[in-house]
Amino acid sequence: MARRHLEPKLLNIRLLRSACNLALLLLAAPAVFAAGPHETFGPVRAIYDGSLSPEVEVNTFRHIDQLFPSRVVPHGPAFPLSKSSKLSGNFSFSSGGSTITLNRYLDLNRVVGALILKNGVVALEEYRLGNTDGTRWASWSLVKSISSTLLGAAIKDGYVKSLDDPVTRYLPELSHSAYEGVSIRHLIQMTSGIGWNEAYTDPHSDRRHMLDLQLEQRPGAILNFMRSLPRAAPPGTAWNYSTGETHVLGALLRAAIKRPLADYLSEKIWTKFGMEQDATWWLESPGGLEVGGSGLSATLRDYARFGLFVINGGKAQGEQIVPSGWFPNAGTPKPIGGRLFPYGYMWWSFGAYSAPIHSGAFEAVGIFGQFIYINPAHNTVIVILSARQRPTGSTVINDSDFFAAATAALDK
Repeated sequence: MARRHLEPKLLNIRLLRSACNLALLLLAAPAVFAAGPHETFGPVRAIYDGSLSPEVEVNTFRHIDQLFPSRVVPHGPAFPLSKSSKLSGNFSFSSGGSTITLNRYLDLNRVVGALILKNGVVALEEYRLGNTDGTRWASWSLVKSISSTLLGAAIKDGYVKSLDDPVTRYLPELSHSAYEGVSIRHLIQMTSGIGWNEAYTDPHSDRRHMLDLQLEQRPGAILNFMRSLPRAAPPGTAWNYSTGETHVLGALLRAAIKRPLADYLSEKIWTKFGMEQDATWWLESPGGLEVGGSGLSATLRDYARFGLFVINGGKAQGEQIVPSGWFPNAGTPKPIGGRLFPYGYMWWSFGAYSAPIHSGAFEAVGIFGQFIYINPAHNTVIVILSARQRPTGSTVINDSDFFAAATAALDK
C-alpha cells in the first residue's frame, strides 16, 4: 500500500524534470524534436499554427504531457465498461447532401478514437492512426468542461458559496482590475466583459500570448496578464470565448479548495468513478497551477467514463459529487444581451436549428476535433478524439450529423 501512495509522487517528479527540459528544446526547435526512435514531437507554437505534418501531430498529441511540466491525476480501481454488439460497419448517415459511411467519417475527420455508450454499454469502440485503449490523448479545450465540473464539486463541498460570488472574493489579486464586479457565473458563461482575442493561429492574439507565458514557466504570469486586460463590455452583457477565463477559474478553484486541481479531480471523480488510467494535466510552472483551459491528457475509455459520470447526474459510488441538477443547467443555453447563446457553464449546447434529436444534448469540445457528446434523453454518450490539421476549420464531415445519426441508429 505504501508503494501505491508513493508512485504518483515519484511519477510527478519525473514528469516535471523531463517536461521542463523538453519544453525548452521545443521552444527553440525550428521544426521538430526527436525524443527517441520513432518519437518525433512538434514545437508547441507549430501545433497552434497547424503546421505540423500528420505523423508528427499524432505523435505530439499522444505525448502532450511531455511538452510542459504536468501533474498526474491518479486513478482508482477501474469501473468496468460492458460491451454489446458494435454499431454496424454498414452504418451510414447523411451530411452535406452526401451519404457518409462510418469508415469515411473516421478517415476524413482524422479520428484516432471513437467510443459510444448506449444505456451505459459500449456500442462502438474504434482506434485509428496507431492509438490503442492505453493511449492518453490531448483534450485541448474539452478540459474546460471538466474544470467547470470541479467548480460544481467545490460548491457541493462548500468551498465556493455561490455562482454569484464576486471573483475577487477568492482572487483578491484581481481587485482594482477589469474583474471588479465580475461574478463566478459571468466567468463560467464567458460573459465577464474582459477583452480577449482567442485566435489560435494569430501569433499576436491574446491566446497566443497566453501560450508564450506558459512557455516562460513563470508562476502567476498568466493571472497577471489576465489582470492587465481591459474591459470591453459590462459584465453579463456580451459573450466572448476565452481560454484565459478558464485559467482564472482554475486559479479561483485552487484558492478555494487549497490543493492542486489534479488532486481534487482525482479525489472527486478519477478514483471515485473508477477511471482505469492516470491522467496528466499541464502546469503553468513546475509544481504550480494547472492550466484550467487546456492540457489534460487521458484515454478514450476514461473520457467516456467521465461522460457516463455526467449523464448519470454526477454521482460516483452513490455520492452526489456536484449539486443536484448541475449538468442540465450547465448544458443549457443562456440568455445574454437579449440573445440565447448555445453555451452553458463551459459546456456547448445545441441551438434551435439543430437536429431535433439534439434537444437537451450538450457537449465538451476541444480544438483539433475532440468531443464528449451527452444526450440525456437518449442515454447516449459519444466520445471522438481527433488529429485534425488545424485548431479549427479543418473538419471535413460535420460531427453533429454523425452524433445525431448514431444516436438515432442506437434507438432502434
